[in-house]
Amino acid sequence: MTVVNEADAYRKSVLGLVATKASGTLASAAIPVFTVAGGEVMITSVWLKVTTSITAASTVALQQNPTTGDTQTIVTATDLGTTDTAAGSIVGLDQGTTAASSFLRGGRHDVNWVITVGQVELLPASANGAVTIGVTWVPLTSGATLVAA
Repeated sequence: MTVVNEADAYRKSVLGLVATKASGTLASAAIPVFTVAGGEVMITSVWLKVTTSITAASTVALQQNPTTGDTQTIVTATDLGTTDTAAGSIVGLDQGTTAASSFLRGGRHDVNWVITVGQVELLPASANGAVTIGVTWVPLTSGATLVAA
């Protein structure tokens, strides 16, 4: 039997390219996680994988910090530590309302965010633990790229 569409090809055709970035220990400073260059890209999914348990009351947010234009909150500050988030946990997003989504253990991962040239940043506040953030993305401008910062 011939395999028409391998898993990697299927993922790429449905969600786009994959990029990941390890945060290092979460502290109280912005952590650049992705750099966008050459135009706009669409992030089609986002998730966090907790690599070191988050055990202290703390919040984590995600923002776009463009080269030109306004800084935008992508994911609002969410407490992942008051109720411990164990290493190995996958964190997605809630459904959101009229405001930005929040992080949610086991939440959805599909999004359609248009991101322009600049940085995507994790914003921990008095956090501990560590995460790896992953995204899938597609270029909207010919030649646009998204890479780990």
